[in-house]
Amino acid sequence: MSDTSPSRWVPGQKLAMSLWDFSWYTRAAPGEPFSDLDRAFVEASERGYNCVRICAAPLLLFGDHDLDPTRLDIVPMGGGVGDRTRWYDVSGLEGLDLRARLTELFDSARRHGFTIILSSWEYQQSPAFASTADWHEMITAIDPEKRHMALAKAWCRMLDELIAEGHRDTIAYVELHNEVDLSRLKDVGSAQENTYWTQRPYITAALDWLQEQQPDVLSTISYGITPYLDMGAVPDNAQIAHMHIYVYGVLGALEQWAQVRAPAPVFPSEEMLSLIRDDAPAFGDWSHAIEPWRLAATGISPSMFYAYDWVDPVRWDAWLYRHYSAHEEAMLQAAKHRLLATKIWADHHGVPAVIGEGWIGYTPLEAEFEDGPVGQYFAERVVDAAIALGFDGLLVGSNSAPHHPGWANVAFQTRLNARIKGE
Repeated sequence: MSDTSPSRWVPGQKLAMSLWDFSWYTRAAPGEPFSDLDRAFVEASERGYNCVRICAAPLLLFGDHDLDPTRLDIVPMGGGVGDRTRWYDVSGLEGLDLRARLTELFDSARRHGFTIILSSWEYQQSPAFASTADWHEMITAIDPEKRHMALAKAWCRMLDELIAEGHRDTIAYVELHNEVDLSRLKDVGSAQENTYWTQRPYITAALDWLQEQQPDVLSTISYGITPYLDMGAVPDNAQIAHMHIYVYGVLGALEQWAQVRAPAPVFPSEEMLSLIRDDAPAFGDWSHAIEPWRLAATGISPSMFYAYDWVDPVRWDAWLYRHYSAHEEAMLQAAKHRLLATKIWADHHGVPAVIGEGWIGYTPLEAEFEDGPVGQYFAERVVDAAIALGFDGLLVGSNSAPHHPGWANVAFQTRLNARIKGE
């Protein structure tokens, strides 16, 4: 196999990224999408990608604890929960050496000419896939006021190791954590406070420290909801304007109509039941299948697991297609406003602008709306708008990755990635 080692990424070079999140280690069992990392990179290259964005589990691998990350058991949610829910449809894997797998990932990325954006999903989902609560309990035991700095210190140790292994040029940049506004990093303030401003001094201090220790590696944070009406909340020392854009629109309308995220007894509503498969179990019989700590380690409620596992994808998609036209223009404008705010902030600070996730929202695994004709058309218009603004990094869509059905649409990904890279 030829070595096509990447040149070190510098702002201005276009990143065409695929979202591999934590799935590169949770979906690594034989027969799963990441069982063979070289094959995954070959397929990504065939689709025009040059970058992957991952959860590198910095706190588990390089945090201050006595857990053993070289014998990690990955398990499903239990009782069939998550089998038809994106990211949770894992089959399980025993005795994973996650430190060795990180080196394997970087070695493979280098062979195939890819760069890697390092992030962490540990305060959102990653520990939920472990066989025991140890990882989840370790990170939640860290005082909320100390979590940002704990991540910075873990990243510093990981970067030292990766650079010592010769992987500096494979690192695009580091995010302190994925979607800080939607993670348990927001525990630093109360639910009534504005988490963007509450977290700002903690993020600023952590990035200052990390950038002083690792001046050769760019670092930043990512937001799940772009604070486009209050961009002053973004720390000034973020070295990448990295945002996520999920506009929801018609998907949000479905969620509101069916009360998808409502707790019992509102859930399941009659509207929700009209979208559910005929062979679905009763919600009351099903909802106790997940261990409490595991459910707490996810961002998914029992209502949403049940809805996404048991929805009839044809009925779900049909509702979205019937109502899309009423939301189309507002969805496009919502995306454009967030793109513009992000690019203006980036230009004012002299840093690159990147969109790391998008575009409509979180959908059931077997639903095809975002991967179908309307979803592709919408993604193409948003990507073109971002290209016109001069973004440095983009993705075709969050569902365009090896662990999603949309991966099979090679032509769509190849075409948009060529545009993203300016080819």
